[in-house]
Amino acid sequence: MATHIPDSPKVGMVSLGCPKALVDSERILTRLRADGYAMSADYAGADVVLVNTCGFLDSAKEESLAAIGEAIAENGRVIVTGCMGNEAEAIRARFPAVLAVTGAHQYEAVVEAVHEAAPPSRGPFIDLIPQPSETDIKLTPRHYSYLKISEGCNHACAFCIIPQLRGGLVSRRIDAVLREAEKLVAAGTRELLVISQDTSAYGVDTRHESREWHGHQVRAHMTDLARELGQLRTPQGAAPWVRLHYVYPYPHVDAVIPLMADGLLTPYLDIPFQHAAPSVLRAMKRPANEAKVLERLKSWRAICPDIAIRSSFVVGFPGETEADFQYLLDWLDEAQLDRVGAFRFEPVAGAPANDLPGAVPEAVKEERYARIMAKTEAISAAKLAAKVGRTLPVIIDEVGEPDEDGDIGATGRSQADAPEIDGQVLLRNVPATLAPGDIVEILVEDADEHDLFGVITRG
Repeated sequence: MATHIPDSPKVGMVSLGCPKALVDSERILTRLRADGYAMSADYAGADVVLVNTCGFLDSAKEESLAAIGEAIAENGRVIVTGCMGNEAEAIRARFPAVLAVTGAHQYEAVVEAVHEAAPPSRGPFIDLIPQPSETDIKLTPRHYSYLKISEGCNHACAFCIIPQLRGGLVSRRIDAVLREAEKLVAAGTRELLVISQDTSAYGVDTRHESREWHGHQVRAHMTDLARELGQLRTPQGAAPWVRLHYVYPYPHVDAVIPLMADGLLTPYLDIPFQHAAPSVLRAMKRPANEAKVLERLKSWRAICPDIAIRSSFVVGFPGETEADFQYLLDWLDEAQLDRVGAFRFEPVAGAPANDLPGAVPEAVKEERYARIMAKTEAISAAKLAAKVGRTLPVIIDEVGEPDEDGDIGATGRSQADAPEIDGQVLLRNVPATLAPGDIVEILVEDADEHDLFGVITRG
């Protein structure tokens, strides 16, 4: 008599928000697969749908609520997790049919809720399911991976509620981070994107404790981590790109610039400056707001001329005057940042900034947003135009189909471009053997405000 193997219950996932939330989604799905669940790519095939929410801005909350509503309409069996989990009452009031609500990175609570909503199969072969490592399920392409080194944040920025949502800084063990990175690279990752709420503060909570790694002691510190990641090699012997995100400009950041000049790190820093006017920075309660950033940028570029600096800025913060905003524009002229994102200030429930005087009218926010984007696009266009005629390494993200003439195009990124947030490199007439994850040398033939255009010179 044949033994009946029960069907695995299927879980769907909608993941919203930042890369840190995406890593949470990967870990949740990995644990569920270890319990015998299968993954569903659509609502119709799922026994239960997880919605991993973002709660950083009110606009992000509305997007999250819309996603919950769609999941309920399309499937009906929905579990909510993520940063909006601390607003369980509001979610249940709007969507009474939600099965459970859990908070950010509460993996065990999410898994338990799924077990209750769609019990795992119990059969004679379930215990034979391989128990995967936490890197086994990826929601990003195979060739790049996010490496989360800590949770939470110790800062008290006036516009932010992340510490309320995710708690204070909790750093992962340095050996655990390096082990995960090593496994990712061995499995095909060509680019590691180091993420956290504050990468520069990594290890502060553990007093930068040391752990043994491959026969020597390594501290839980950003510079030690960066140096060790720079030693990783793919199975083919190539060094993966290592990109640092969410780096506050503490003094020890200076120590990673020589690692970039030596080729151990990708010459790229993502630094959330948020503003430049001293009065606005004080009102924001930004850390390190007295740092002489412009002088440091010059020194970094002297050490590593190809370094690309990305940042983000808030316009229309309460009390921001026209003089403050003009100060920011003049600062950007001086700083010549490579990549810039701008955001209109939004009040967020629970943020201290909501109580500050001097609210900026919406029309003024829009006008300032348009001006800062015009300024940064002009700077970007000039910096990219200066790359025309140069040869640069590019990592391939996507290869197209042949056109009517048989020519194949491809999309990639230079070392100055992080996935999803920066520009692209658009390539013509690439070989049919080209694949995502390949790193090739290209000749830059043209540029616009955001992207480069070129042709491969060497694979």
